[in-house]
Amino acid sequence: MGDPASQSSSSDPAIELRGDEFWPLSGKPFFDIILAKSHVNPKCQMSIPSKLHPLASSCSVPVVLTFGGKTWEMTCNTANNAQKFFDKPSWKAFVDDNNLKVGDGCVFELTECSSTKLVFRVQILRGEIPAQLLDKVSGENAEKPLVILD
Repeated sequence: MGDPASQSSSSDPAIELRGDEFWPLSGKPFFDIILAKSHVNPKCQMSIPSKLHPLASSCSVPVVLTFGGKTWEMTCNTANNAQKFFDKPSWKAFVDDNNLKVGDGCVFELTECSSTKLVFRVQILRGEIPAQLLDKVSGENAEKPLVILD
C-alpha cells in the first residue's frame, strides 16, 4: 500500500488551473452570471445587467472582453426594451472560442470605462452539469435562471 495522498482516484480528476485565469476582484464594477441556454448555442445572447447601463449610456458602444491573454471586440447595442446586448456574432465567437456551456459561470470585471469603449476582464468558472441531468435543466433567459428539476 502506498501513501493515500499520492494515489489518484478516477472519480476525483485533477483540474489544472493557469495562474492568469483566476484573481481577486479589484473593487471595480463587475457582474457575474451562470450561463443558461439563452447565453450559449444556438441563441447566444448576453446582456449587461441594468446596474451597469449608466456606463454604456449610448445606443451602441464598443466592448472588449479579455480572457487568457486574448481579446474579443464586440458592440453593446440597446434593444427596443432598453436592454443592452452584446452583438450576437461576436458573443458567439467568445462562447465558441472558450467552449462555454450551460452551467459555466462568468465574472465580467470592468477594467476600463470611457465614452468610446468598455473593457471587461473575464473569469470563467467551469460548471459541468452531469449528462443525465441536462434534459432537466431550464434557464431560457436571465429572468428565468438555471434550475435543475427532479
